[in-house]
Amino acid sequence: MPIRAVLWDIDDTLFDYTGADTAGLARQLAQEGLGERYGTAAEALALWRRLTERHWARFGAGEVTFPGQRRDRVREFLGAPGMVDDEADAWFGRYVEHYKAAWVLFPDVVPVLDALAGVYRHGVLSNSSTAAQDPKLRHLGLRDRFEVLVCAAELGVSKPDAAAFLGACAEMGLPPHEVAYVGDQPEIDARGARDAGLTAVWLDRDGGRGPGPAGVHRIAGLDRLPELLAADTRFGARSGIR
Repeated sequence: MPIRAVLWDIDDTLFDYTGADTAGLARQLAQEGLGERYGTAAEALALWRRLTERHWARFGAGEVTFPGQRRDRVREFLGAPGMVDDEADAWFGRYVEHYKAAWVLFPDVVPVLDALAGVYRHGVLSNSSTAAQDPKLRHLGLRDRFEVLVCAAELGVSKPDAAAFLGACAEMGLPPHEVAYVGDQPEIDARGARDAGLTAVWLDRDGGRGPGPAGVHRIAGLDRLPELLAADTRFGARSGIR
């Protein structure tokens, strides 16, 4: 059967999360008078990203709530294990305001969505929460492009678990073999989608990240996606499109 729908990752696929995170954290540190505490801005960001990944993994494993992983991230980043929830929430909230101010889409996003409109159905599967991602998509002018927004916090399971991908397919009323998934992470997105039976498309914007998982399609930009979907190169055969 041909591909009938595309499921999308959001952060660093549609939306420049890394750029916004970098700018937001730098502004937060400057506002809080912490600019010198972590050495360089790059070192501060590297620590923040490591903590984000680690505490998000705890959330994905069901060890902590969605707000809890944010609070724990702030406490560890600031070296303040005794910080109460309200203080941690307030600090994270101030960071989020700076982060939001830097929100921007990648330039190839609207053109590809326009090119695929009316040909494929579209939905989103994100390892975040609806409360975080729905306002983001609305702010960026994309929410109406997607039939469904499926997020790990509400679904109860996160990528790369096959149940996350299958849950999103079920929300669209389609079997996985009729759905393509597009994301920037080779393991969480591409391998996870492949193993769940979807056509997996790894968006490797920067290149140079190694060969990636077998049996996925690797593209360097979203401008290559319409050609890939039209060719309907099925799961299990690596596409030559880059």
